[in-house]
Amino acid sequence: MFPLLGGDGGGQYHGPVTPPVRTRFAPAPTGYLHLGGARTALFNWMYARHVGGEFVLRIEDTDTERSRPELIDVIFRVLEWLGLDWDADPEFQSRRGEHYAAAVERLLADSAAYWCACAPDDVKARAEARGGPPGYDGHCRHLDLGPGPGHVVRFAVPREGTTAWDDVVRGFISFANADIEDFVVQRASGAPLFLVANAVDDPAMGITHVIRGEDLINVTPKVLLLRHALGVLDDPVFAHLPLIVNDKRQKLSKRRDDVSVGDYINRGFPAEAMVNYLALLGWGPPDGVEERPLDELVALFDLAAVSKSSAAFDVKKLEHLSGDKLRALPPDEFIDRCAPWLTGTPDGEVTDPGTPPWSPDAFDAGRFAALAPLVQERVRRFDEVPGYVAFLFADPLVIDEGAWAKVMVKDGLLALEQLQRCAAGLDALGDGGWAASAIEQVVFDVPTESPMRREDGDVNRKRAQAPVRVAALGASVGPPLWESLEVLGRATTVARLGAAADRLAAELGA
Repeated sequence: MFPLLGGDGGGQYHGPVTPPVRTRFAPAPTGYLHLGGARTALFNWMYARHVGGEFVLRIEDTDTERSRPELIDVIFRVLEWLGLDWDADPEFQSRRGEHYAAAVERLLADSAAYWCACAPDDVKARAEARGGPPGYDGHCRHLDLGPGPGHVVRFAVPREGTTAWDDVVRGFISFANADIEDFVVQRASGAPLFLVANAVDDPAMGITHVIRGEDLINVTPKVLLLRHALGVLDDPVFAHLPLIVNDKRQKLSKRRDDVSVGDYINRGFPAEAMVNYLALLGWGPPDGVEERPLDELVALFDLAAVSKSSAAFDVKKLEHLSGDKLRALPPDEFIDRCAPWLTGTPDGEVTDPGTPPWSPDAFDAGRFAALAPLVQERVRRFDEVPGYVAFLFADPLVIDEGAWAKVMVKDGLLALEQLQRCAAGLDALGDGGWAASAIEQVVFDVPTESPMRREDGDVNRKRAQAPVRVAALGASVGPPLWESLEVLGRATTVARLGAAADRLAAELGA
């Protein structure tokens, strides 16, 4: 028997693994963790936790040319961000080479594998010449070659029979062995293919359930054939999850779509929203209530209820869910979690928030806290927060020129009159009378004959406050105006209204 994990690697496989259930997430550190990988990790984790089993990590880093060690740490941190803990220390396939080599040697000794000297171009040329399907034709299968420069080891797939399994998600799946080419299990460099590594490590780690994307269905019969050839006759339970597609029903692609989980973290989606949304990609709670905490999702999760149909990733739906999760946070927690985006300081874990639109020493935590509850009601992501409070800390204030044209230029002299009247009225309040209710009263105390009153005599509130908002906050949208101006302060508010009036007067030639 081939050596297994643990101790000096001398253990033996003794038949079916007994409970508890053990699932695994086995990412390759050749790129940043993407949405599909995160969904796979989540479903493995939820199933293990639902049945009281174990969830383990295995880093498939046998591809030394493409693996990047720094990405391993990113995988760990993203999983922690999602709230997915794991049992036991992670295993690294790069440290298991001797076990894979022993497995390949056994396959060769049992005539279940053979040396092959065919270069890829040779394989392609023969396929074109015979006019048949592409792929290897077994050219070296009976040549009794040995190791040599450029030689690989191929598995000798049986030419008769089928390899099949009952998939939890997709039902019975069967492959005719005659349709499976003799595949490579060891490269010319001596490095193993992930197929043989998986065939060795899954039974060695006691993996009872292999839950992964449907794009790996075609490799499953190869792994099963290898397991059987190595004497492992008890198959794990397979569950192949549906593909995640974009709004055009195309498989998510890193070349075309925003698929890195890290990008969504940096854009300020809270972990609660991401993990909740990922759980809905191919599965849904039986009661139809989709927004719920992770522990409730775990309690309801049913692997057999996962859909075969592809799951559409809808950013708008994620944003809606994200906004709900942010509004549900306790105010103090919301304030704390906004910090990376407000200070431009990475949290040391995952988030790289970028630089806020103000100088580092301009941020005032107390002023932000005063306005934070109103901001919390309106944002969908943490990265939207700086835009809502930039008027408090940016110096000079940045004016949205589109809003200026729509509000100031369009209303012209009327907007100018409103700015001048409000600047004087607000200044007269004094610091002692500076409160949201008093500010509102001044802005809406327009003359009876003003065009800013409707035909019924009531103030056109939207039209009356628009010039003040653009002048003081720099934009036509944002947090409530009166509370914003109260936090901004009388002197700054009056100065901004005066500056806007001067600019508008110059533009109008007034």
